[in-house]
Amino acid sequence: MESDNKMMNKPAHILLIYTGGTIGMIKDFETGTLKNFNFDELLDQIPEINFLYCTIETISFKEPIDSSNMNPDYWVELASLIENNYEDFDGFVVLHGSDTMSYTSSALSFMLENLSKPVIFTGSQLPIGDLRTDAKENLITSIQIAALQDHGKPFIQEVGLYFEYKLYRANRTTKINAEHFQAFSSLNYPPLVESGVHLKVNKEALLKRENKEPLIVHKNLVSHILLIKMFPGIDMTTIDHLFSFQQMKGMVLETYGSGNVTNRQWFIDAIKKIVDRGIPVVNVTQCSGGSVNMGMYDTSAHLKKIGVISGKDCTTEAALAKMMYLLGEGIPSDKFKSAFETSLRGEMA
Repeated sequence: MESDNKMMNKPAHILLIYTGGTIGMIKDFETGTLKNFNFDELLDQIPEINFLYCTIETISFKEPIDSSNMNPDYWVELASLIENNYEDFDGFVVLHGSDTMSYTSSALSFMLENLSKPVIFTGSQLPIGDLRTDAKENLITSIQIAALQDHGKPFIQEVGLYFEYKLYRANRTTKINAEHFQAFSSLNYPPLVESGVHLKVNKEALLKRENKEPLIVHKNLVSHILLIKMFPGIDMTTIDHLFSFQQMKGMVLETYGSGNVTNRQWFIDAIKKIVDRGIPVVNVTQCSGGSVNMGMYDTSAHLKKIGVISGKDCTTEAALAKMMYLLGEGIPSDKFKSAFETSLRGEMA
């Protein structure tokens, strides 16, 4: 794939954006602590980048952050960086801490409407200066993938997440391991690209652009959302307290199996009160894979009857991001269910 890319296309121009995270750190041998390194010195850390068939420029958040501090304001900053540089580059690689990478990359997939260029998120479990680091492979291959072209046009035209030899659709990913190099998975959708001796692109899995409209960047996100994870023993007092949040704009329920919850009347009544207030409630499974199918069991049929929205096979990360986006778009409550249950960026079946 890489050799074909060279034969038919000019070198791609890639913008590397550093937001923070383990990948952009090196060890200070005097103190033994990790610190961010200057991205102007990137080639000193990874000289192999000189051999890639592309040109690279770098930019960094003014104050790189730990991804645990990530929030929608930073998402807007990141989306704005891409928007301001969109016409000057063929692709973008975003370096991000792994802990909230699925949240950020899912959000960007909704914020960047009509995206026709690759935005590839990556990071690492070990810092770039570590002897056994996974940072170099993740970064080098992410840049290679972002640089792939087909007769001068970017091959990937969506937001992706690359980690440990696989590129996934970003809004299909979940972080599954805090220690292994294979930190992410996409159990409900196949990889877009697999890296081996060659880059193997799954063309059938790629998001197909339906139009040639210009990029639209959505920056209004509503984050007053309550995430409720069901567990045996959750009680009425706890639910009443959580549901009393007056500024609530939306709710995501992480339910059992195919979308099941307790069918105790006090819980159903509590959910119905939220729905009756015009607040959207979305049902996603807390399982790593599979889909919500409300009505399969009696313990989910009542949710369907009172107007709870099916998250289908959406991840929790994508459901939260999609709700923030749709609420920010001002979708009326009577049309919200239809809008949410429609796949917008390939986030659900």
